[in-house]
Amino acid sequence: MASTMRLLLVFLPVMLALLPGGSSQLQPSQAWSLLKIQQLLSHPPVLSHWSRSTDFCGGNGSVAPSVAVVCYGDTVTQLHIAGAPGAPPLPMNFSLGTFVTTLSRLPDLKVLTLSGLGIWGPLPGKIGRLAGLEILNMSGNYLYGGVPSGLSWLRGLQTLILDDNLLAGEVPEWIGELPLLAVLSLRNNSLGGAVPASVGSMASLRSLVLAWNNLTGNLPDMSGLTNLQVIDVEGNSLGPAFPRLGKKVATVVLSRNKFSDGLPAELSYFYLLERLDVSWNHFVGPFMPALLSLPSIRYLDIAGNRFTGVLSNKVSCGDNLQFVDLSSNLLTGSVPDCLKPETVVVVTANCLDTTDDASQHSSPFCQNQALAVGIAPRKGRKKLAQQAGFVAGIVMAVLVAVSAVGVLAFFAVRKTSNKAPMARPSATATVGDENSSSSYPSKILADARYISQTVKLGALGIPPYRTFSLVELEAATNDFENSLLLGQDSFGEMYRGRLGNGTPVAIRSLKVKRSQTSLSFNRHIETISRLRHRNLVSALGHCFEYDLDDSTVTHLYLVFEYVQNGNLRSRISQGTEGRKLTWEQRVSAAIGVANGIQFLHGGMMPGLYGNNLKINNILLDQNHVAKIGSYNIPILGEAMQTEGGAGSRHQTESSMLSDKADMFDFGVILLEIVSGKPITAIYEVEIMKELLLWAIADDDLMRRRGFADPEVSKGCSDESLRTVMEICLRCLAKEPAQRPSIEDVLWNLQFAAQVQDDWDGGDNRSNENRSGDGSPVSTSSRITRCRSGERRGSRHTTGAMARFPEYPDQCVCRLQLEMEMESTSRRQAEDGR
Repeated sequence: MASTMRLLLVFLPVMLALLPGGSSQLQPSQAWSLLKIQQLLSHPPVLSHWSRSTDFCGGNGSVAPSVAVVCYGDTVTQLHIAGAPGAPPLPMNFSLGTFVTTLSRLPDLKVLTLSGLGIWGPLPGKIGRLAGLEILNMSGNYLYGGVPSGLSWLRGLQTLILDDNLLAGEVPEWIGELPLLAVLSLRNNSLGGAVPASVGSMASLRSLVLAWNNLTGNLPDMSGLTNLQVIDVEGNSLGPAFPRLGKKVATVVLSRNKFSDGLPAELSYFYLLERLDVSWNHFVGPFMPALLSLPSIRYLDIAGNRFTGVLSNKVSCGDNLQFVDLSSNLLTGSVPDCLKPETVVVVTANCLDTTDDASQHSSPFCQNQALAVGIAPRKGRKKLAQQAGFVAGIVMAVLVAVSAVGVLAFFAVRKTSNKAPMARPSATATVGDENSSSSYPSKILADARYISQTVKLGALGIPPYRTFSLVELEAATNDFENSLLLGQDSFGEMYRGRLGNGTPVAIRSLKVKRSQTSLSFNRHIETISRLRHRNLVSALGHCFEYDLDDSTVTHLYLVFEYVQNGNLRSRISQGTEGRKLTWEQRVSAAIGVANGIQFLHGGMMPGLYGNNLKINNILLDQNHVAKIGSYNIPILGEAMQTEGGAGSRHQTESSMLSDKADMFDFGVILLEIVSGKPITAIYEVEIMKELLLWAIADDDLMRRRGFADPEVSKGCSDESLRTVMEICLRCLAKEPAQRPSIEDVLWNLQFAAQVQDDWDGGDNRSNENRSGDGSPVSTSSRITRCRSGERRGSRHTTGAMARFPEYPDQCVCRLQLEMEMESTSRRQAEDGR
């Protein structure tokens, strides 16, 4: 028996080591760090299965595809947490610095994905402490400020994805010093300035995505980047020169920029090129039919430029060609016969010989426009001339010089009569645009093997912006049937429709003045195409209808998403019992509207102000997400200023006082959200404003409850209600300069939402831990009372927030300052450890 026990003692450690999962038990300190991350992220639903008993390395910490924890031995090497697109910001007590410090306690972390989690704040430089990081993906959050220099310490970084955030400043010069960086994606931020020259020396770079920012100037020379396969800079202000690229590139997306030179001749030798999109720029010069026959080409879009040339039906095409858009150029001749029936082809608004002559201009039109455009100065053309012979080059130079004089004289006479047409796309554009959204070669994604599958383009969940044909819109509305008419005014009509794929849409039909030039529409369409946000009724596309006699635009059709769950007023002041929104839903809707306003003001250049915001134009989707359904679309600016409403008299201030007119209108919306009473005239605003001032003039719970909508007065925290009342009153200030910024409004509304959430989560029916007004006593409530006017023992009877001289732009008080300083000291001490 004794010998048996000795044998067991000898072999027990070996037996335990052989048990399943025994070799992959996570270090306790790292398990604690993961649970701390869960806590800092406010326990998101995707991490609800994490607990102290979770075996993270044994697979119990992962839930595909949203969460994954990968270990090597007893340490974490990969952490993937993917929340929902458009997730709201984390509470105000969230500290990104503390969060990064916690991450740094996972020293062997190589892959980190934290997308769609509501993380907010400037990305701290201490992110460089994650020294072994190879892939970092923090897309779909609320990161602001610049790209931190601490990232330059990550010498092993291979993939950096910071899409769909609020980053500003410039793309840093040091980005080119990361020796292994292969994927750089900063899509949909607010980055400006020029792309640094150091990008041209990133030998490992394979994918460069800088789309939808505010970048300017020419792109750096990237012809030496032999590994570069994807470049996407759509939706900036880059140009005018076409970028120099290596011949191994597979995807080139330059659409919606300011490129104005011609296409380089060497493009016809890019044998690996699969996707070329140069649409909606200012390119001129001859179109190269050789692009159609590139062996790998699948997608070719040159729409919305001024390319010239004669197409022949004998042109050859590549075997892989699936989509071709040549619309809105100055091409003549015939559509090539090589284009297969299954290939999507859009050729409208040229001068081609087609069966649908109504979609084409006459040949003289294209000839005149080509003369007006002139000849594109390109190095490629010089090389072709040299190949034709030195003498021919001299002769051509003389002819060009003589022609240029004639062109200038001709253009000076005809520039007021010849107007460049905008395209009315054919029905085939529908298939092409929906089936050809931005996609990159599969081998690129394979190289970035750790990138979470949750990172997808189109995180907003709405179709990509595209052009529509009139035939398609007529089919969607049953030839604009009267029963589908949603409304009309002196400028046009709004129809409800359904596209061929079943997508419900709202179509705005606008009458266009003959005096408007088609060139002005380019600028407007570029702006309209960017009106895409979670809290806007987003633009889906447009269509032009024009007069064939003089090629002027007669109608413009704007296509928007159709929101079918009613407007905000119908669920507040006009809602039936059981359908009215709760207080929590109302605050959430207000935050959504504020987010939409913030995007209109600062999410695009230039910002859109004077939006004549009304509560009955705030629409709700099936998830009660608020969407601004009517805003100051550039092409409707005059119409917007002629419409009436509770806040319309303030619209004349918008050009001088920018966002302050919208703040007043938002205050009117908040007034109806709180009171539950419909407000339809400006005098009603003044009356309700006086009642609101009386309700918050003293610390009287019953006054505030009496002013609030009885439907929600018993189900809301007093701190939350008071916070919304105070910000509402500030928005309604008579002097525009006294109205808050949209950022200030958002801060207060998010604070109100957090206080309400804390109150709902506690036992708000008991008297335990309650203040005198019946609300739970907590840190947040003490701060709120402080914000409501308690300053060094004094009380402001107006409920206005105290201001300290050293913090002129922040509403603070002594207690709040002390708590913030204490929190900061605690975080600094923790970071030091």
